[in-house]
Amino acid sequence: MAAPLAPTIDLVVPARNEAVNIPSLLESIPWSMLRHVVVVDNGSTDQTAWTARQGGAIVIQEKRRGYGSACLAGLAWIADCDEPPDLVGFVDADLADDPRHLVDLSRPITNGTADLAIACRQRHAEKGALTATQRFGNRLACLLIWMATGRRYRDVGPMRMVRYTSLKTLAMSDPTWGWTVEMQFKAAVTGLRFSEIDLPYHQRHAGKSKISGSVIGSIRAGVKIITTIGKLWCQHLTARSKQKG
Repeated sequence: MAAPLAPTIDLVVPARNEAVNIPSLLESIPWSMLRHVVVVDNGSTDQTAWTARQGGAIVIQEKRRGYGSACLAGLAWIADCDEPPDLVGFVDADLADDPRHLVDLSRPITNGTADLAIACRQRHAEKGALTATQRFGNRLACLLIWMATGRRYRDVGPMRMVRYTSLKTLAMSDPTWGWTVEMQFKAAVTGLRFSEIDLPYHQRHAGKSKISGSVIGSIRAGVKIITTIGKLWCQHLTARSKQKG
């Protein structure tokens, strides 16, 4: 019997002013399992785009600022490919999540037990990698999603992998830091199977975080995440009431 074909996987890397981290990131990426590595330059003022191209990545530009905007731009590029991928992965450019663990995230999807796999940071985060504000915000976001949908998540971190056909059904749209919670909220509502895998989480390789690098940044991201859940919750309740009516 012939061995099953390996899945086609594309990786999206949102990046803004991450030139100092891109070389180490690209060295850590498991290229052999990926079809495309798409670095989305989200309005950088440094050499992020040039450095990524030199390292062999596909680079696209997204001038509209926002984490979700960068992810959506990467998905738009993938949608224009002649053949769709089987899976799409997402990882930040700061090396806080180790992209070598993308293979661990792919397994529950390729073996048919999950449609979405999320890297959980809490248990194996090195000291200082997650601030108290981040930990609190993460727990609050997971609590709110559980209250709204009945699904219990342990993390809303950025590194994840999802079946492409499942991702398209979610109709992702959030252009900011609400991107990850939007995906998980909609995955819960639509009944996608999920797997959470405890993986190491490090302090960013170099440079300053756009979120945890300042108190104001952390608060803004937290408020956006919470308001995104609130908006999705209201939409979900409205849809349910219409179905009952």
